[in-house]
Amino acid sequence: MGNIVLMSVCLLAGVILRSMGRVPDNAHLGINGFIIHVSLPAVTLLQIHGIVLHRSLLYPIAMPWIVFATASGVIWAFGRSTRLAPETIGALILTAGLANTSFIGLPMIEAFYGQHNVSTGILIDQLGTYLVLSTLGIAVACWCSRGDASPREMARRIVTFPPLVALVAALLLMPVAYPEWATHVLGRLAATLAPLALLSVGLQLRLGALRDRLSTLSFGVAFKLLLAPLVIAVLYLGVLRADGETIRVTLFEAAMGPQIGAAIVAMQYKLDPQLVTLMVGVGSIMAFVTLPAWWFALSVI
Repeated sequence: MGNIVLMSVCLLAGVILRSMGRVPDNAHLGINGFIIHVSLPAVTLLQIHGIVLHRSLLYPIAMPWIVFATASGVIWAFGRSTRLAPETIGALILTAGLANTSFIGLPMIEAFYGQHNVSTGILIDQLGTYLVLSTLGIAVACWCSRGDASPREMARRIVTFPPLVALVAALLLMPVAYPEWATHVLGRLAATLAPLALLSVGLQLRLGALRDRLSTLSFGVAFKLLLAPLVIAVLYLGVLRADGETIRVTLFEAAMGPQIGAAIVAMQYKLDPQLVTLMVGVGSIMAFVTLPAWWFALSVI
């Protein structure tokens, strides 16, 4: 409940500050820069350090990769058929293809499946969602924002993306115990991610644009909240015959709303910021309705 209240307060604060003219029009740019270069790397360095890998966790790790690949194909086809601009296609792929598996996902897992399943959510978030964002997500952002980005340019942006650099460092440091002060500092910096990201989204949110973007927004939200988890459910439960609580937690994570980190990256690359903010704002609100429905459906399967 606390995370939901914090999310609402930060989002509304951004909207109010902008409407009252209390911050510069481009205030979100500095906030986004801090998130990309400080907050996201801190989250990765902190959470990856305690992960223990084993073969049974391949299903959770694979889920975000499958969802993003599916989103890329479906949304690209939808965008081309409806003649959407490349920036809009990229915005939809990033926001509908990546789920909020940490800030909203972890508390939701604890609430519906218990504290002992939170580690599965952390694994999905770090080796799935954020690794996808740091690699395929950056490639999509480069391609859709410029259209003529060379493979070398894409590779350069991927390998220099701060969260990916932090991931490599975190994996190398896994055998090394962090000193207490380092854990404390990383924890404080990581805690800035969600409040600042939601504040940034609120600063750019224009609900007045809802009517003009309704069809595109509806498609993106429907894909993220309904089609994406359905694809994973059919594949894992129907085709692969996987079962167990870890699988249900994985499917539940697939049903989360749009990822805030992906939205920040999309805005950094100027991928239809108006649609990005609507996807995060509307998609996150709608997720609080659809998630209990998914939990119920998974409990009776």
